[in-house]
Amino acid sequence: MLIAHLSDPHLRPRGQLYQGVIDSNAMFEAALAHLAALDPRPDLVLLTGDVVDEGTAEEYAVAGEMLAGIGLPLLVIPGNHDEREAFRACFKAQAHLPATGPLHFAVGDHGPVRIVALDVTPPGEHHGDFDDATASWLEAVLATEPERPILVMMHQPPFASGIHYIDDYNCRNGERLAAILARHANVERVLCGHIHRFMQLRFGGTLLVTAPSTTTAIALRLAPDAEPASYVEPPAMLLHQWRPGTGLITHFVPIGRFAGPFDFF
Repeated sequence: MLIAHLSDPHLRPRGQLYQGVIDSNAMFEAALAHLAALDPRPDLVLLTGDVVDEGTAEEYAVAGEMLAGIGLPLLVIPGNHDEREAFRACFKAQAHLPATGPLHFAVGDHGPVRIVALDVTPPGEHHGDFDDATASWLEAVLATEPERPILVMMHQPPFASGIHYIDDYNCRNGERLAAILARHANVERVLCGHIHRFMQLRFGGTLLVTAPSTTTAIALRLAPDAEPASYVEPPAMLLHQWRPGTGLITHFVPIGRFAGPFDFF
């Protein structure tokens, strides 16, 4: 099973730039073109939040138009720049999305790996929170298929990255999530967005990875007094491949055209 993982496109109304500087729509179109050229084709596409930048109906119209053409099963969760009800309306054709409340879901009909999605953003806030209700929901879902490989997807990562100006908006109560995951050895990965960089670490007895943004990269500034900043680094996506007998392999895939291929390796 091959799973493509995109994150944080921050789509804007047609003709408007992200932060007044970056054509995030064009960059996401390039990412979708790269996705379409993959061989073999992924079985599933995941999008881990901040689909749009300001949560407006006009932005979601752009998102719906872009994503309608990918020709692959798609699972999406909202981020802190999404507006929950506008998001729900945009993706209403996805029958697994609940009609009210947080947009948690569990989907297992696209291959051997089951996807469990958490909507951890409190409405109107930029941080995440793994609260009591979310913890109860996750415990119940993980108990239903204890042997099947699982990916848990969420927007804000539940750890401190060392970049202090983004860590102020991480997912709170991460220790509660870690304790639950530690009881379920079949969770192969926790997949996050939000941080606009690729990171990985051990978390709750499994591996946690954050996907880069298809738009900007938050500056890797680890000094405690560093000023917030972003760069237009080469955008990228992740590919997660499940192989029987091997498990899950995660690949970092830069988006774009590069010199090659050459006949050496």
